Amino acid sequence: MIPFLPRTRVDRTRSVRTHAERSRLLSAGMTGCAALTLATTAACTPLPRCAATIDLRQYRQTFDEPFDTLDVSARGPGTRWTAHTPWNGDFGSSTFVDPQPGFPFSVRDGLLTIHMKRDAQGKWHSGLLSSSDAQGRGFLQRTGYFEMRAILPKGDGVWPAFWLGSLGKKGETTPEIDVLEHYGRDPATFLATTHLWTDGKSRDQGPKVVRVPPDSLTTGMHRYGVSVEKDAINVFLDGRSVACFASAPEYLKPKMLLLNLGAGGGWPIDKMPDDRAMTVDYVRAYVKRPRP
Repeated sequence: MIPFLPRTRVDRTRSVRTHAERSRLLSAGMTGCAALTLATTAACTPLPRCAATIDLRQYRQTFDEPFDTLDVSARGPGTRWTAHTPWNGDFGSSTFVDPQPGFPFSVRDGLLTIHMKRDAQGKWHSGLLSSSDAQGRGFLQRTGYFEMRAILPKGDGVWPAFWLGSLGKKGETTPEIDVLEHYGRDPATFLATTHLWTDGKSRDQGPKVVRVPPDSLTTGMHRYGVSVEKDAINVFLDGRSVACFASAPEYLKPKMLLLNLGAGGGWPIDKMPDDRAMTVDYVRAYVKRPRP
């Protein structure tokens, strides 16, 4: 997830972009070749043609989490979700903690709430869900369409995300697709980015700054999705394309689903309100149906 960068596939610790660079990106709303030359991308990659909308009639469902209950453990095995990244890398200014009764996850009326709170020492704790453990046990999928429906938290410092990640050995190139990263300090945008990681170094596409009506992401449910195919990576908001990236064979490796409520991401958290929460209606995945 931009802006934090995995150093290795075993211990993905993160560093952040400077505030000056982040401010430039958010204010410019960069697209096309200008955006593709950020970070370690060496040259402009021609953008593919992406469909304007997603038609789920062309897909069959492969994963459905309605959050009527929550099957989660700290690191598996044997549960649908684990509460840490498979590479054991925390990021941001809030620690992702093991699940306890009522925290950081709660489920009620078919909705998952991911809570973020401060402890008695003032340190922030919150939650992350991964559909795969460190041994690759769980849900992974190469291509198709992946979607989360959620209400995001409000306030300076919050950093919720929905993304796809992958496991790999040293020397392998592995993909990461950030469908949604929202920084609460800017209630009128979210970011979409793709990465190809090799030994802790990334070739990025983006970030693409997606502009939305102010506060719309924190006052109502919205669908955040991405289709990943050999010809293109297409990011959708409520079924309409908002970002289009070039694909590559490395992006078609098996990918897990990840969602989390983080904090900071390079921005100050001193003004972040207490007791933040991200509410998720569902997480789903699909694959394209064979053509007749």
